[in-house]
Amino acid sequence: MAALWRRSLYLSFLRNSFRYLSKIKPAVRKSPRWTSVLASLAVGGSLCAVPLKQVENLSHDSLVRRAASLVTDSSSTFLSQATLALTDALTEYAKAVHTLIALQRQYLASLGKLSPAEEDTVWQVIISQRAEVVHRQDEQKRFELTWVTAIRLCEAAAEAAYISGAENASITVRTNIQLAQSQVEEAQKISVDAEKKLAETKVMEVERMTQHAAALEGSNDEEETPEAYLRED
Repeated sequence: MAALWRRSLYLSFLRNSFRYLSKIKPAVRKSPRWTSVLASLAVGGSLCAVPLKQVENLSHDSLVRRAASLVTDSSSTFLSQATLALTDALTEYAKAVHTLIALQRQYLASLGKLSPAEEDTVWQVIISQRAEVVHRQDEQKRFELTWVTAIRLCEAAAEAAYISGAENASITVRTNIQLAQSQVEEAQKISVDAEKKLAETKVMEVERMTQHAAALEGSNDEEETPEAYLRED
């Protein structure tokens, strides 16, 4: 309404200006300066008339369809960013898990071969990497919540676009939903595979630690046996 009111004032100004200019003597109106003024006013009047004609031709249905299309565009952009963030978070989480697996397997392979100081250093690195895994997992869960919200928003936008008659916009956003879901599923497979390997490594760690503890007990018994025989003698 404010825009229409300003245009109306401008048209009124143009009409009054033309009335004033029409009273100027013909000799003055033929001068280059006044010709330029008249041309500027004519151009201004034509530019102002275009939006008025467009506004008159817009119906409520067309305005609703345009608004629905804008909603689908913005929700698709939100989904695209959320999908990228989630897939990157899943990838970084899987990398952190694989790094932890490698560190734990290296430690198990060198079990019993390290000095106490070296073993302590290795454990500090493993503990630090475990903290990194937890951080990446929390980040992945946070972006997953955002992504699920984006999916729901796009579904609502697609439904609104379909109801308002913007079928093409509805089809486009539903296609974007399917694409986002497939991308996230691929990233989740990599993450799940890394978690399975980590679980297998933990089982291996328990077995090796048990074997190592039993070996240490056996060596201690062998060292204490001669002393027992000496006491009996």
